[in-house]
Amino acid sequence: MNRTLRTLAMALGLMLLSTPVFAADEAAPLVIFSASFGAAVTILGAGYGFAKIGSAALESIARQPEAAGDIRGSMIFAAALLEGATFFALIVCIARG
Repeated sequence: MNRTLRTLAMALGLMLLSTPVFAADEAAPLVIFSASFGAAVTILGAGYGFAKIGSAALESIARQPEAAGDIRGSMIFAAALLEGATFFALIVCIARG
């Protein structure tokens, strides 16, 4: 699984790095594709991050019910940081498109 994810990340990186080269030949749709593709990857990553945060928080609360308040606060703080980074990435993707 780890090797598959590494290969997928490398292919994705190469595709994103090669998009400006394709766009240099007056191919405007490729520029729009890169912004929309970046926004899609951002949303997918944020969804995975939120799911991971929620899963870890619920598991922690199940193991230590007396620490539920502290865990919940930490989860909300981490989710807020993730949301801010996601909005920043979306703004960059939309502004570049």
